[in-house]
Order: sequence, then structure tokens, then C-alpha cells
Amino acid sequence: MDGVFMFKLFKTCVFCLLAAFLVWFGTVLADRQMLSDNVIRFHVVANSDTAEDQTVKLKIRDGVMEYLLSALEALPTAEEAKAWLEAHLQEIKAVADRILAENGFSETATVTVQKETFTTRKYDTFVMPAGVYDALRITVGEGQGQNWWCVVFPQLCLPAVSEGMEAEAAGAGFSDTLTGALEGEYEVRFFLLDWLGWLENFLF
Repeated sequence: MDGVFMFKLFKTCVFCLLAAFLVWFGTVLADRQMLSDNVIRFHVVANSDTAEDQTVKLKIRDGVMEYLLSALEALPTAEEAKAWLEAHLQEIKAVADRILAENGFSETATVTVQKETFTTRKYDTFVMPAGVYDALRITVGEGQGQNWWCVVFPQLCLPAVSEGMEAEAAGAGFSDTLTGALEGEYEVRFFLLDWLGWLENFLF
């Protein structure tokens, strides 16, 4: 009887552990979906890798982010932010083209909102896992140079300190565990988020 009891106890423990893991992994999947549905990346691709083209790329980044700041702050959801961006593509292009002209460039910018694959990217206060995201993409001229990317909604790239990042993430509906994973507090969770993102990239 003791052997039968111990075997049943073992099976019960295994079942409980498996059930707990599945529940936990379900929250990871929910966080992955949260990122896919509620993040808009910002992607600026330079004309070439010359010092001049790379410098003006960053000027375009700064000018467009300044243009977007107040408008996107007033929008509570990624869906609304995406709709606003799509409705203002010509205005964003005008900002980029003006900066190019002011710096003596003949090239113009192409501005789109589209799905793109992104690799894992580390920033000052957080890390974004790989995956397929909606992105505001600005391509200068031939778009053959190195690119710059971050997050335009929620505005995670703008806060200079982690407290600002946490406030932006909370405002976008990120859970504490998701924010903690992006900040490096939960390495296993981030690994799974990143792995799922790479799988998205492979299937996209």
C-alpha cells in the first residue's frame, strides 16, 4: 500500500507542477501577445554608411521624435497611435525631408507604417525581445546604410531613467512581470519572450 500511495503522490506532484508550469507559460504567451499588439517600433534607415549620412539619420530621428512627442502622448492605445501615424505620414515625411534639405542633402525620405521583423535590441534602461512588430519606418534615399530603431509607442525611448520607462510601460498596460522582464529582472521570462519573438521572425 505504501508503494501505491507514494506512486499516486508522485503522479499528483508531477501533475501539479505541470499545471503550474502551463499556467506560468500562459502568462508568458500573454506578455508576448501584449508586445505584438501594443508596441510600435521606430526604424530609421540611413542612405549609406558615410559619416554624413549617419549623422543626418540621427537628426531625422530627433526631429521626428520631437514632432511625435506631444501627439502620441495624448493617445491611450497602440491602435489609436498607429491610426494617427498612418494619417500623418506626409507630415512626418515633410519633417524628414526638411531636415535633409537643411543639411544639404538631395535625397528624400520614404515613410511607412508596416510590419517588420526585429532582432533582440538592448537600450539604456531596457531590452526589447525579437519579434514581428508594427513599425514607423523612415528610409532615407537608397536605404543602404546602418539603421536606428527604438519604440515610439509607448514612448519607451524618451525617458532618461528607468522610472520613466516603467511609467510609460504601465500606461500602455504592461504587467509588472513584463516590465521587469524588459528591464532584466526575470531572465528566464525574457529568454522565452525572445525565443517566441525569433520564432515569429522565422514564420513571418
